[in-house]
Amino acid sequence: MTDSNGVLPLIGVIMGSSSDLKYLQPALDLLASLGVPHEARVVSAHRTPDWMFEYATQAESRGLEVIIAAAGGAAHLPGMVAAKTVLPVLGVPIPATLLNGLDSLLSIVQMPKGVPVGTLAIGEPGAINAALLATSIVSASRPELRERLRAWRKARTDDVMANTEISRLTTDRS
Repeated sequence: MTDSNGVLPLIGVIMGSSSDLKYLQPALDLLASLGVPHEARVVSAHRTPDWMFEYATQAESRGLEVIIAAAGGAAHLPGMVAAKTVLPVLGVPIPATLLNGLDSLLSIVQMPKGVPVGTLAIGEPGAINAALLATSIVSASRPELRERLRAWRKARTDDVMANTEISRLTTDRS
């Protein structure tokens, strides 16, 4: 499916539940601001397994180059999708249970040998980094994307460099 400009998405962003969107929205916003064609879908490993397999097996033929898969709890989505495609899959653990995403992190990072999932941090920081990593992957053959990514990173550096001076409180010892 193309976007409103007729462009095929390069990155698929999938999540196990619509409640995960609050963690992924900043990543979707970042992809949009970088001008990276992407799509976002709810694809549940447990509630819609047939749809998950269809999504994963058709991703490459639809033009996707990277899949960001976010899931909480048992977090099977990234691994099951990785088992059905040779595309890079980046897993984002979602803090959906009382364990605050640690269960999801361990589930995603402990993939068996032969079924890799690049695992990022829990929650929004992981989602943002997944968007940046996915952009880096798809920009390897797209200089215009690489330059937008380079500019985004330079802006972060410039922000820090503009604020390197820390005021110190001193006490009068006289």
